[in-house]
Amino acid sequence: MRGAGTRLLATTALLAIRAIRRHVLRSFLTVLGIVIGVFAVVTMVTLGKGATQSVHDQVSGLGANLLTVLPGNGPGRGGGGEAPPPFKPEDVTAIRGQIGGVTAVAAQAQASETAVYNAANWSTTVNGTSDAYLDAQNWKLTAGRRFSADEEESGKSVCLVGSTVARNLYPGQQPVGTTLRLGSISCTVIGVLATRGQGGFGQDNDDTVIMPIKAVQRRLTGSRDIRAIVVAADPAYDSAAIQLSIAELLRQRRNIQGGKLDDFTIFDSRQIADTLSGVTGVLTAIVSAVAAISLLVGGIGIMNIMLVSVTERTREIGIRLAIGAVGREVMLQFLVEAVVLSCIGGLIGLVLAFFASLGLSAMLGVPFVFDPLTNIIAFAFSGLIGVVFGYFPARRAASLNPIDALRHE
Repeated sequence: MRGAGTRLLATTALLAIRAIRRHVLRSFLTVLGIVIGVFAVVTMVTLGKGATQSVHDQVSGLGANLLTVLPGNGPGRGGGGEAPPPFKPEDVTAIRGQIGGVTAVAAQAQASETAVYNAANWSTTVNGTSDAYLDAQNWKLTAGRRFSADEEESGKSVCLVGSTVARNLYPGQQPVGTTLRLGSISCTVIGVLATRGQGGFGQDNDDTVIMPIKAVQRRLTGSRDIRAIVVAADPAYDSAAIQLSIAELLRQRRNIQGGKLDDFTIFDSRQIADTLSGVTGVLTAIVSAVAAISLLVGGIGIMNIMLVSVTERTREIGIRLAIGAVGREVMLQFLVEAVVLSCIGGLIGLVLAFFASLGLSAMLGVPFVFDPLTNIIAFAFSGLIGVVFGYFPARRAASLNPIDALRHE
């Protein structure tokens, strides 16, 4: 019994393929909606996963369990009042000495300058900080060495250059040991930073020159003000508890009492990654849902063509019924034909989506993340479309009266 059912299904599939081959152009136009639908959905989901992975990689490049403390109460919440006071070196010392679970604390002072070496020049950001900043960021060197304690303490004019600066000012050369001019001052290059790539907000992490903070404050910014404090937290400690402790300490030091709002903001790199990934996921879902509409359009196209096919083949159906075929066999033939059409469209869509995702990922600079589950679900859904939209034409074919069908011209 099972063997007879298998033979029937195989014969029905063969008849369906022959019917599709008789009208190749019409069959192709019929499955075009399925092809476009599967192609669009799989491509959008693949690119969305790649974008999410890129966000995680970029933000994790800031350092694991990294907290950044900035003056001000966050973007979009400021008014037209006075600018919040900057941090002082004593604030950094207090966080380092009084907050548990902190592995590295580094102050930052920044200035935008034009770096000049021989006849080449490049506009970049000079970041005044300490070796603790490299520890917090887990930032390695590809050449040279880090700052010594004496260089940090005295604010000596030495610097580390990012790979973008090195590439533009020292093409084919070794920067270590050269003298680099930054605005009105000169510094000796003692090291080259490893490439970090793009940051979570699109900035180039490698377009930087790092100097001891005292040198930047004394010779570029002209003040002891600190633009940001970078804090690396021990993974064994609760990040939220560390943030709360830092906030309480800074409120006390900055004399913020009662219900007054903080005049500083603490950003957690992990929270930023989760937020950006969530936004990327929602946008991917919305775009994929819109793209999936074309799958329904493709299903309607299959139903219309199958109805036309039933009308064209009415006499053929009547002959089959007259010589002993039962209604369910005729219904199965047309249902299998619809499913084969939709599965062919789904397969073509998957192949096109693979190559399109590969190319677009390279163009957009995001990782290519192949997800077998997404491809399997898309293919299965294309087959389901064939079943759903092929059922009505198949049932109509099976319900034809043999005598009326034979009389059909």
